[in-house]
Amino acid sequence: MKKLELYGLNPRFEAESTLYPDFVLGRVISQYKDLYKVVTNEKELLAEISGKFRHQTNYISDYPAVGDFVMLDRINDENGNGIIHHVLTRKSSFERAAVGIKNETQIVAANIDIIFICMSLNNDYNLRRLERYLSIAWNSRATPVVILTKSDLCSILEEKLLEISKIAIGVDIIVTSNLEPESYEPLKKYLKYGITASFIGSSGVGKSTLINCLLGGNFLSTNEIRKDDKGKHTTTRKDLILLPDGGIVIDTPGMRQLGVDSVDLKKSFTDIDNLAKQCRFRNCTHTIEPGCAVKAAIDNESLDEKRLNNYIKLKKEARYDGLTSKQIEHEKLNDMFSSFGGIKNAKRIIKEKNKRKY
Repeated sequence: MKKLELYGLNPRFEAESTLYPDFVLGRVISQYKDLYKVVTNEKELLAEISGKFRHQTNYISDYPAVGDFVMLDRINDENGNGIIHHVLTRKSSFERAAVGIKNETQIVAANIDIIFICMSLNNDYNLRRLERYLSIAWNSRATPVVILTKSDLCSILEEKLLEISKIAIGVDIIVTSNLEPESYEPLKKYLKYGITASFIGSSGVGKSTLINCLLGGNFLSTNEIRKDDKGKHTTTRKDLILLPDGGIVIDTPGMRQLGVDSVDLKKSFTDIDNLAKQCRFRNCTHTIEPGCAVKAAIDNESLDEKRLNNYIKLKKEARYDGLTSKQIEHEKLNDMFSSFGGIKNAKRIIKEKNKRKY
């Protein structure tokens, strides 16, 4: 087996790499500002992007990220850093708003197969946050799996599992405990050779502990959730790690660094989406309209009203993401005057009424 096959190389990437016969194929396994650590079939090397690549790239999201397959000009860095000339087409990616740059996204990790969403069953437990995580995970085009940590600290496990199953529709759920090392075993069935997984979730919920368990040692530092229910950031750099028993993991910073600029609400809120199709009006807002199937589901308690409120909130956040405060205010005013056809139409109606007074 070639070294890159252990790092997730498949026929799809191999075929695309043949378009660049003058370059060497590699995968980015770590990033240090403008430098990248890349693994090839021969060895690991440090690399940087070419001047031409930098000049021709229009968006931050087009730059290499951890997990990307790239084309290099050399197989080692004995005579200087390798040069990255191309990034192969991604099959999946995690995105976030680029820091300090409006309307730009940055790739957090690329070419992920499985996303393990970690949530603690004590202080971190939050159904609305889990809905947010699932929305982002589905949008990445990878398969989400929910991992519940610290079950030994939960006295109502069955009740919480029932709550989560109503939210994580069609998603596998794994329960783990620090006191039961065997509870981590189910993770291994997802991490086969060549499969890349990412662990995401609030800081302090046990992501690094899970990865250490899979690695068979304490390779990553860990921190607990603070008393104010906010986790300390343990991981500050993204790394792609090859597991001894097969599979690859990418450890990412705390989830609150990821926004909702890229979400898939149809998959994470499939129950509400299906109900909405039964509403009398196609553009039903599920607030005051008659014949609303979503409101009916809330009335008969088959749908939690808090879930609907979070769905509406996430839709608004995704809509407003990347806008300036002035643009957000304009959009909110349009929402307020939607029954008049928007703020411009409302202003025109008011102006005409004032003319009639005189």
